[in-house]
Amino acid sequence: MSADLVYKIAFASVRGMGVDLAQKLLEVLDDEKDFFSIPERELRAITHSRSKILERAYRNSCIEMAEKEMEFINQHHINVSYFTDESYPQRLLHAPDAPILLYSVGHTDLNSKHIVSIVGTRRCSEYGKHMCERIVKELAESIPDVVTVSGLALGIDIAAHNASLKHGVPTLAVQACGLNKIYPAEHRNAAEKIVKNGGRIISDYTSQDVLHRGNFVARNRIIAALSDCTIVIESAEKGGSLITANLAQSYNRDVFGRAGDEFSKGCNQLIKRNQAMLVTSATDIVEALRWDSCLTNKPTQQLDLFPTLTPEEQAVVDVIQQAGDIHINAITEKLNIPVYRVMSTLMQLDFKGVIITMPGCRYAMA
Repeated sequence: MSADLVYKIAFASVRGMGVDLAQKLLEVLDDEKDFFSIPERELRAITHSRSKILERAYRNSCIEMAEKEMEFINQHHINVSYFTDESYPQRLLHAPDAPILLYSVGHTDLNSKHIVSIVGTRRCSEYGKHMCERIVKELAESIPDVVTVSGLALGIDIAAHNASLKHGVPTLAVQACGLNKIYPAEHRNAAEKIVKNGGRIISDYTSQDVLHRGNFVARNRIIAALSDCTIVIESAEKGGSLITANLAQSYNRDVFGRAGDEFSKGCNQLIKRNQAMLVTSATDIVEALRWDSCLTNKPTQQLDLFPTLTPEEQAVVDVIQQAGDIHINAITEKLNIPVYRVMSTLMQLDFKGVIITMPGCRYAMA
């Protein structure tokens, strides 16, 4: 079994190897071992290829790397999912650039019935974090077996993982490096909690691969393809989140984004171009995917969707809506109202559920 796995690891490490190429090669070869054992001339005759990946020296180097990787796998009890295994995420097989092998630690079923990817900018707002947690909480309440996916990065990624941990949702963290390290290092504790609470840390990189910038873009294809949909909480006009969204769309996955302030310019673009659907709550996601919610027949609490506002309250709301996320001092300056009156008005708006109070005396629309 270990010998077979060595050849599969070596096969997966071949430059440019994806599901499509692997399937084509295995159609003309007996198995992965055959790729490394037969003479170069014979292999070229079978594949009709002049590629350097068929050179004997290169193939031998792949085997050497795989043998070292087996030591790491055995020592650290790493899970290996090959693309022909039942444990391999079947959603990934529909992505032509999917890796043929995944390394992971943890126990979440990668073929869970309901999987949602949540991504966003590293420089997120407090409102973005709040919305991220609210959506995860609502998903947990309506779809008890839901699983989330993100990239363990700063900002929205770690907010999604933390919200999942808080609300008992298994979460998958897809790394841009091997499992010999956690990146960024400050998220090591979060990674440990993810595994201890039924989630997984996943990578298609070996412990011998070097971390570089291109890994993050490549990692995004897995985040996009692992799930049924991708939610972009916040994004600038350019960024990795938009790459993930575009990949998800290319894989025929639904994409959702929130519209609004300057932190959502990238989401606004996606929505304007009909590349994403507007998301205001988990209900939008559940309905779009036609998932059966356990809350469908549950009586809902009647909310005052259009609370009556005083002229002063409306003025404060207008300022917050325009800013998206604003400090109390800025509100008083814009409206030329004493701070004590603004504070009282903000308390009333928070009580009515119109706004949310954030750390540092900042406010945003609920």
